[in-house]
Amino acid sequence: GYQAVTPAFFRSGVSNAFSNVGDVSVSVNNLLQGKPRDALSDLGRFVVNSTLGVLGLFDVATPMGLEKHEEDFGQTLGKWGVGAGPYLVVPLMGPSTLRDATGRYADSYAGWGRQVDHIPTRNATSGLELLNVRANLLGAGDTLDQAALDKYQFLRDAYLQRRLRMVHDGKVPSAALDKLEDDLSPPKAAPAAGPPGGK
Repeated sequence: GYQAVTPAFFRSGVSNAFSNVGDVSVSVNNLLQGKPRDALSDLGRFVVNSTLGVLGLFDVATPMGLEKHEEDFGQTLGKWGVGAGPYLVVPLMGPSTLRDATGRYADSYAGWGRQVDHIPTRNATSGLELLNVRANLLGAGDTLDQAALDKYQFLRDAYLQRRLRMVHDGKVPSAALDKLEDDLSPPKAAPAAGPPGGK
């Protein structure tokens, strides 16, 4: 319904505005991961898009050469050696792990939501953000329906592999990749027992 009644430029502006606010958290996480250059770039994106981009409705930072990074506190914890923990599917939020769900909660303190005191405004904006995220994932849901026989396993494996690559900035050590492969492999069947007495 949201996609049907809103024009593409409106949806793009909403996505850009939420992404712009998220650059503050991305900048903090880059700093915590020991990447000061990326942290400055993301802070620069926030300043440029908040001013020249009309409160983040337009992404003018990317054409200026300020690269968009995707960092969160879940990745920061992973960089510090915290294991992913069990895989979870969180209602309304989708796939996650115990570490990433904890990271999302921590990231929420750097977002706009904690800064808005007017409860109806905060709730309306939170609802719009959730609606925007869900609408942006509709295409991925269609792909999943067509590509996977076991949707749960496909989504779990894809999520865990993607997060592992994000934690290691695309340079995953072979030991970590092997461990993930072992974790995702189905358990091996126990060998059949022979007849009693060894006959």
